Amino acid sequence: MQAGRRSLLTALALASTAPWLARARAAEPSATTSTAIEVEAGVYMMQGAPGEASAANLGRVGNAGFIVGRAGVIAVDTGTSFQHGEALLQAIAQVTDKPVRLALVTHARQEFLFGAAAFQARGIPVQMHRRAAQLMASRCDGCLKALQRELGEEAMRGTTVFRPDEVFDDSHAMDMIGRPVLVQYHGHSSGPGDIAVFDLRTGTLFGGGLIDHRRIPDVQDSDLEGWKRALAGLRTLKLSTVVPGHGTMTTPDVIDSVERYLLRLEARVAALLRQGAPLSEVPDAADLPEYRQWDQYDTIHRRNASIVFLRLERALMFGEPPTGAPR
Repeated sequence: MQAGRRSLLTALALASTAPWLARARAAEPSATTSTAIEVEAGVYMMQGAPGEASAANLGRVGNAGFIVGRAGVIAVDTGTSFQHGEALLQAIAQVTDKPVRLALVTHARQEFLFGAAAFQARGIPVQMHRRAAQLMASRCDGCLKALQRELGEEAMRGTTVFRPDEVFDDSHAMDMIGRPVLVQYHGHSSGPGDIAVFDLRTGTLFGGGLIDHRRIPDVQDSDLEGWKRALAGLRTLKLSTVVPGHGTMTTPDVIDSVERYLLRLEARVAALLRQGAPLSEVPDAADLPEYRQWDQYDTIHRRNASIVFLRLERALMFGEPPTGAPR
C-alpha cells in the first residue's frame, strides 16, 4: 500500500514537471540555429554552447533572450558577433511581428555584447549600465581582436566595438513593451555594472553575469561581497524560472548554488593562504571535487583560485578589502 502511494506521488511529481523539463531539453545549444525556446509565456531564450568560444561553436557560448509584450519586444544580451545579433533578430521575427524596442546588455563579457551592433544597424537602441559600458570601452578592442583570431574573420564579419545609445546608473522599471520589466542593479557584484532583468508577469529572471548554471562563475571582474549581496537581493523576487548567463534554464535554487561555490572557493583559498602555500601551487591545491563536473572547471576555477588568493594576500598585507576588481 505504502509502495503504491509512493509510486503514485512520484508519477504526479514527474507529470507536473514534465512540461518544464521538455522546454529545458529543447533548448539545446547550436552554433547556427536561430530558433528560440519559449521558457515561459512570452519569454524566450537562445542557449549558448558549453565550453570556451571557438571556431567550432562560432563563439556562441553565452545565452541571449527576449521578452514579448503587447507593444513590442525587449532583447536581453546579444551574442558574440554581428551575426549572432542578426540571428537573435531573426528568432524574434519568427515569434512576433511586434517591433524590437530595446536591447539590454547585462554585463561586459564578449559573448553577450558584440551582437549589439546588429541592433543599432536597424535603429534599435542598446542600453547598458554606465560602469559596464566603461569596462567594455576599456578592454573590448582587445577582446574583438582575440575573437577575430580565434573564430576567423568570416565569423566576426561586421562585428565592431559599439557604444551604447543609453546608459543608466540604478535599478528601474520599464513598461515600454506593454509588459512590466524590472532592471535590477545591486552595485558592483559579478562585475561593475552587472544587471539582471526580471519579467514580473511570469517571474522569469535573466541572470546575466550574476548567475551561471552548472558552469564555474568567473570572479575576474567581481566584488565577492557585493556579489553575495546581489544574490540576496535576487532572492527577494518572486521567481519561477531563471535564464542564466551560461547553461540551461533552471529553477531559483541556482542562486544558492552560485553562492555556495563562491563561499567554498573563498574558504579553500583562505585556508591555503593560512598554510603558507605559494601562488604557483594554488590552482592545483584549490581543488573542489564537488564542482569538477561543472563546465570550465579546469580553466575558470583554476584562474579564480589564483585571483582570490592574490586579493586575500593583498588584503592581509595592506589591510584593504579583498575586492581587487576594476574600478
